Amino acid sequence: MTLKTALFPGSFDPFTKGHESIIQKAIPLFDKIVIGIGINSGKNYFFDLEKRKAQISKIYESFPMVEVKTYQKLTVEYCKDIDAQYILRGLRDTNDFEYEKAIAQMNLAISGIETVFFMTDPAVAPISATIVREIARNKGDISPFVSEVSILNR
Repeated sequence: MTLKTALFPGSFDPFTKGHESIIQKAIPLFDKIVIGIGINSGKNYFFDLEKRKAQISKIYESFPMVEVKTYQKLTVEYCKDIDAQYILRGLRDTNDFEYEKAIAQMNLAISGIETVFFMTDPAVAPISATIVREIARNKGDISPFVSEVSILNR
């Protein structure tokens, strides 16, 4: 029997409550979920990679079907490495949908890997990692928008 495995890829800089809402919806549907922190050497991250990985791992420590890993390659190639048949993506609004749809169609065309979309919960839909980073950059309180914020302290 093949496990239904999904990859939830992203930079997760930081992993927000919006991201959490996507994983919570996906847990009952998949046997295994890999939260894949993509590494792009050309990108400057605000939060340290190991701190991001620790933050996410702490959130899901009581969920053995959720793993947190890092990768540095094309997402569909990483899916093949971990035998993931699905890519998980979250949608906050129609802008997200248009952007994600194009990527999903390209991923399907080059790999045959399907993308599964989940709408974020309305209460967390306005949260964006970009805005959370800006708040943190200006020494604001990001605790309403992320779990395990103490791990992210720079």
